[in-house]
Amino acid sequence: MENTIRPLLLEKPIPINGYDIDVLGIVSNIVYVRWFEDLRMHFLDTYYPFQQLYEEGKSPVLANTAVQYKYPLTIQDRAFGLVWLSAISKSKWECSFEIRTADRLHASGVQDGYFIDIQRKKPTRIPERFEALYQKALAEKSAD
Repeated sequence: MENTIRPLLLEKPIPINGYDIDVLGIVSNIVYVRWFEDLRMHFLDTYYPFQQLYEEGKSPVLANTAVQYKYPLTIQDRAFGLVWLSAISKSKWECSFEIRTADRLHASGVQDGYFIDIQRKKPTRIPERFEALYQKALAEKSAD
């Protein structure tokens, strides 16, 4: 997770709600998975809106989520999330995540998956536009 190149990096505030915490005021571990989902949808909304994917007959499918819990968050913390596309191939994608406060990393993780052809209900290639965005971002980051 210490990758210094973070293609298509986005940041988003993460509100901590009463239903996210336990009786001690600490965020439940499962909430981080929901936050990863929210961040992934934010990523898609920004770079390749789900509506457009759907119109093209494609949908992303989640295959795996991994979370590393580093330090507990409480309801008093002001958290934000980071998401970026950390890897892509002809058939799979991988997003990386961090949940942070101003001075600390609280959790990190990875989700990977693929795209399906909605009509055929079978895996399909990564959309060319998605791959092009990733390659352009990599080239820009490498030039920095």
